[in-house]
Amino acid sequence: MTQAKPVHEVRLGKVKAAIWRNESENGVRFGVTFARIYKTEQGWESSSSFGRDELPLVAKVADMAHTWIYQQNEKNDSQSDEPESKARGRSKASRESATSR
Repeated sequence: MTQAKPVHEVRLGKVKAAIWRNESENGVRFGVTFARIYKTEQGWESSSSFGRDELPLVAKVADMAHTWIYQQNEKNDSQSDEPESKARGRSKASRESATSR
């Protein structure tokens, strides 16, 4: 049995985020797991516990993961020919033009 791999990883120093793709009835959904990696005598290990000095990195990695997922959703929306996606695009364009006035 092969182990599933994340579709994308973001890493800053010892902190990393793994982004997982999940198919659902409503389309693609992405999930994110965070880990702190460290080296032992036996090799590389990971933990889901973070110290005070690692928390700013967790926040930055979370932001980077969010940006990557958002970009994937934008790509999927622009490639879709569904009327709902086109309507969303128009409403987004309408909102953008309204805010630029």
